[in-house]
Amino acid sequence: MNAKVSKSLQNRLNQKLLDKGLRPTKQRSCVYDVLLQKKDHPTADEVLIRVRKKLPSISLATVYNCLETLVDCSLVKQVNMDRSPSRYCPNLTPHAHFRCSQSGRIYDLNLREEEINLLKEFLPSGFNAEHFDLTFSGSATLS
Repeated sequence: MNAKVSKSLQNRLNQKLLDKGLRPTKQRSCVYDVLLQKKDHPTADEVLIRVRKKLPSISLATVYNCLETLVDCSLVKQVNMDRSPSRYCPNLTPHAHFRCSQSGRIYDLNLREEEINLLKEFLPSGFNAEHFDLTFSGSATLS
């Protein structure tokens, strides 16, 4: 990520926090930066390991609090699959997820506008979706 984009994203983080009446902190900034660097849907434990490279004394509780704040500020999505730990996704464009049952890896599935509109047709009459969470799981097929 180049410096200009990084600065823009940090400004966005700071503004979203201020809009919620929260202070920008180095812990929040570091957690957000870690999520943006590698978009692999990490768990809180994985975020902790990455953040500790920059902030060695940060606790898991602080990481959880930062993640909760980032979700509340609509800067990242919390992704829940079955009974596994929550994962965090910085991709805010409308998309679905695919979880490989063999590797555990999660992939973003980009959706086109017409696909999103098609999904909306399944809503009960008189309702409007404000948010959607679509997840597929499975494994690789042998060709």
